[in-house]
Amino acid sequence: MSAFQRRKRENCGFLTSFVSLRHGISFLALTFILSAQLATWADDRPQDTIHWNAWSPALFEQARREHRFVLLDLEAVWCHWCHVMDENTYADLAVIALIKSNYIAVRVDQDSRPDLSNRYEDYGWPATVVFNADGGEIVKRQGYIPPAEMISMLKAIIADPSPGPSVRPSAAIHYQDGLGLGAGSRASLRQKLAAGYDTRMAAWGQDQKYLNWENVEYCMTHAAEDGGRYEKMARETLSAQLQLIDPVWGGVYQYSTDGDWKHPHFEKIMQMQAGNLRIYALAYARWHDPKYLQAAQDIDRYMNTFLTSPQGAFYTTQDADLVPGRHSDAYFKLKDAARRKLGVPRVDKHIYARENGWAIDALTALYCVTGDTNQLAHSIHAADWVLANRSLAGGGFRHDEHDDAGPYLGDTLAMARAFLTLYEATAERRWLERAEAAVQFAVKTFAAQPGFVTAATNPQSEFPARPQYNENVSMARLANLLSYYTGKPEYRAEAESALRWVAAPEIAGRRFSDVGGVLLADDELNTAPAHLTIVGGKHDALAQSLWRAALQLPESYRRIEWLDASEGPLPNPDVPYPSFPYAAAFVCTKGTCSAPIQEPAALQKRLRSMAE
Repeated sequence: MSAFQRRKRENCGFLTSFVSLRHGISFLALTFILSAQLATWADDRPQDTIHWNAWSPALFEQARREHRFVLLDLEAVWCHWCHVMDENTYADLAVIALIKSNYIAVRVDQDSRPDLSNRYEDYGWPATVVFNADGGEIVKRQGYIPPAEMISMLKAIIADPSPGPSVRPSAAIHYQDGLGLGAGSRASLRQKLAAGYDTRMAAWGQDQKYLNWENVEYCMTHAAEDGGRYEKMARETLSAQLQLIDPVWGGVYQYSTDGDWKHPHFEKIMQMQAGNLRIYALAYARWHDPKYLQAAQDIDRYMNTFLTSPQGAFYTTQDADLVPGRHSDAYFKLKDAARRKLGVPRVDKHIYARENGWAIDALTALYCVTGDTNQLAHSIHAADWVLANRSLAGGGFRHDEHDDAGPYLGDTLAMARAFLTLYEATAERRWLERAEAAVQFAVKTFAAQPGFVTAATNPQSEFPARPQYNENVSMARLANLLSYYTGKPEYRAEAESALRWVAAPEIAGRRFSDVGGVLLADDELNTAPAHLTIVGGKHDALAQSLWRAALQLPESYRRIEWLDASEGPLPNPDVPYPSFPYAAAFVCTKGTCSAPIQEPAALQKRLRSMAE
């Protein structure tokens, strides 16, 4: 119960007692006394709440003028502990008094500001950051802070505003010579990945269990190595993660705490939906285990039901709590009708380009293994909506309808990846052109040499932009693959720039066991993708059948093309294919191509042998 609710309850008790005292009191006197009490309550309300400001550099000008600190509450609107902190800590009268007298309070939804989210991602949500009036960090705190602890921290900062131990200078980065990780770093990171695996609970990480999709993807691509050890880690984790899929509505919970898979946090975040959907689709293509397909379809079902807007684009998240701040374990044990009778947890209906790019990429990957045209149609519809409503001049994308800062690399990067996957799935060249335009915008706007920064220079951001690990891994993998599809070496150069930043020991070396992304990027920049080409008219039934078979290639790093003579040469005509009076497929690896394959079943058999 908040302080205002307690005061209101006490005052309601006062009313009941007062009215029952005497019936002989005059109505005028009663009216006067009640009016005075109501005025007191009205005055009480503002004193019992914190005025939360939006993030702006102007706040620091105010802080200097008023000799205050700036307190940033970086929250997530879906986050259980953010709600608890709001109900408990930020409703405590002593906390309120300290903030009002000495601080400027700022609250930001981290999903809305990727620049701030990426800067403080290591601190989880809620993240509490206190700055001095010049924008220097004093304290950075992770997670829920109880009232007494918050009071102690706020007082300590007032007494001594020196930066605490949580504020450390950034380490100097030493870039390695040559391409990628190098043999020593590669071996070290592979050892980290293996050593960080929890063999008892089947996952990476200790306290939190979730599907680390880049680690799993790396293990899938190396499944045949080390006596099947990598395959075992991938498949055990995929099976364990099934415990975090909502058995009623589908969709995947964010993670489980307590070092096991039995204590889920119930928020459903688009990044987790898309990451899980894509990796289960890839796992099904490789191993044909029906439970992997079911998992992917359950996530697709959830996204259709709860995270799809009337326009066909995708929403952002669904809250962990039905009632903010109250744990929803009992609620999520109910069946559909019982849940809906109580209500549905809040859905964040922002439509961000980045989240849509993630969803489109994953849903298109699922279409490749199922052939379900509804999935492809949904992907295309969402992509067209984002193009119509989030595009920037030059090929980039806004985050939201209106951005307070930005643009941000993540939006353009996610949409570029989605466009390239759509090109792979449809062979429609408009999607390749969109992918190229988006990458060109990203290079022009975010390149840092080496690497790519999260946000363009913007007066609404107090901090200089800096690179972020996941975005640079994604850029390295995307730009490298785009260089193969287009035959343009400039994309390869940008991929090398991104990998050079990621592969620096100060970046890759502090990733603990979460190293699958940099290992995948390093793999891909050191080898060519699996390459399949269908030669034949797009209206030819045999060519269409071969195309459907080709899309089921169980590799994430792949180049699949359709050469229809009526459309002219392929964008990268690096392989001269013979002309036949019939459709045929060609599998090209390591500089050589197969004989023409005319039977879809024969092509599928060839692809399975490649995976093995």
